[in-house]
Amino acid sequence: MKYSNIPSAHSVVHHCKVKGIENIVISPGSRNAPLTIGFSENPFFTCYSIVDERCAAFFALGLAQQSQTPTALVCTSGSALLNYYPAIAEAFYSNIPLVVISADRPSYKIDIGDGQTIRQNDVFKNHIAYSAILKQDCMHATDAYVAHANPVIRTSEELESAQLKIQTFNDTEIHKAIDTSLIDSKPVHINIPFEEPLYGVVEREVVIPFTGFEVVEEEYQKTDFNDFVPVWNQSTKKMVLVGALPPKSIEQQFLDELAEDDSVIVFTETTSNLHHPEFFTSIDSIIAPIEKSENFASLFEKLQPQVLLTFGGLIVSKKIKAFLRKFQPKHHWHVSVNTANDTFFCLSHHFKLDPNVFFGSFLEGTKMIESTYHAHWREVKKKYESKRLEYLQDVRFSDMLVFDKIVKEIPSGYQLQLANSSTVRYAQLFDIDISVKVFCNRGTSGIDGSTSTAIGASLIEKSPTLLITGDLSFFYDSNALWNDYMRSDFRIIVINNSGGGIFRILPGVSNTENFERYFETTHKMNASYLCEMYHLDYSSATDEEQLLEELKTFYAPSERPKLLEIATPRLLNNKILLSYFDFIS
Repeated sequence: MKYSNIPSAHSVVHHCKVKGIENIVISPGSRNAPLTIGFSENPFFTCYSIVDERCAAFFALGLAQQSQTPTALVCTSGSALLNYYPAIAEAFYSNIPLVVISADRPSYKIDIGDGQTIRQNDVFKNHIAYSAILKQDCMHATDAYVAHANPVIRTSEELESAQLKIQTFNDTEIHKAIDTSLIDSKPVHINIPFEEPLYGVVEREVVIPFTGFEVVEEEYQKTDFNDFVPVWNQSTKKMVLVGALPPKSIEQQFLDELAEDDSVIVFTETTSNLHHPEFFTSIDSIIAPIEKSENFASLFEKLQPQVLLTFGGLIVSKKIKAFLRKFQPKHHWHVSVNTANDTFFCLSHHFKLDPNVFFGSFLEGTKMIESTYHAHWREVKKKYESKRLEYLQDVRFSDMLVFDKIVKEIPSGYQLQLANSSTVRYAQLFDIDISVKVFCNRGTSGIDGSTSTAIGASLIEKSPTLLITGDLSFFYDSNALWNDYMRSDFRIIVINNSGGGIFRILPGVSNTENFERYFETTHKMNASYLCEMYHLDYSSATDEEQLLEELKTFYAPSERPKLLEIATPRLLNNKILLSYFDFIS
């Protein structure tokens, strides 16, 4: 086995192995050669080569999203590092662990006009949990080090002493960074200056003097529920709102208890992966008809909870956010070991607990009380479900009809990755089979990186993966297809409405040339040429009959990944969606 002869590079590889970080995503470069050698030559690691750093970072995000363990990213110096930023921000707000490892020039080569050099220290400081800025080794490229960094060193003893201090500092920083990512489920950054030569190797592992420490998980705080249980027990209107969660993350017995309480309504989003017949899965189908009602204020007051209990990640529905900000609950409690977002401007308490730990203790002291809260809104739910079915029977071919058809045909047990903007919002309106595991990058809600994330995620999840994406999101991230890791059972559905269709739903829509160019960004592209270039099987549909025919064989086993492109009418989609909310009202 080969090891880099640069001590700091060797240390990083060593610590990643000790901490159990197996997946390493490497983008090609020269300055990161010591790291690439160390990781790729060690059979403990599974290394992936992704050229485009922005795609590489989202690819790593997908790996970490599914494994729920840190994935390491390795890149060269300069602007390569900056391309990681979108995925780092997403990981930060979605609580996904990434260990970003960047090679850098020595400090004396920064801001002197040296090529491929920028100020890399603390470059992600606003969206990183820990930043480790390592020191340059003095035992490697010693002449350059003494000439530029520390001319005071004159003897071999002084050199060895200086290297020991550098080694101890670097090992401590690496340890802190990786442990922070492990414990907090956040991205961290390790920046390492390397002087040339970069490709030197040794055949035997260097003895690393740093012993390290064990990862100490933060113990859950003992919480006294005495001030909260009486409030819960006395409230006749309690709302539980659940954001993004990994599948099977909440014990079913707790969900059953919440569902059986007449004073509780549970709103879940598609990305929450929580299921119960008594839960409310299409939040906007409840809120939208109230918005359109003449007596909307009294109806919203009827829905307004006295207690709002939230857990899980960020919320997709803009309507529920607008409602709860205006009709605020008296008490808003959030349950999470991580950040408690004051999304509705009325957060009153943060239970810094795992939801299962919280419910295991809290529900023991609660009791069910008489209330019409759940029963009333259950009848509203039944009404909109019936009206939705009626509406879809006669609706013209459009984004909405397409979602109805494709959601029904997703095979049992699939992993479903959703792109952002209209894609995830349409998915919120439909019931998805409870065996399907749903994910979406909702930390920053950007359209960038959805395809890259889905491909990375598919390599961890044993069942096949389907990505449903809009055209802009797909074309924006087309370099995601530039890799050798797509499984033959990977499936992509691109809904191509020739632009950013969601802008036609938002306030301010107009049919001017400026709107179409700068907001909707209309285009005439299709995915067939990309599929030819990247060796994906391609099919398309432009009407309901073609769509149903293509779906018959779309999930059948194949030698290559498949992409189905569905063309929908750009000028009709928004009218059909808005008419749906009118119809169920």
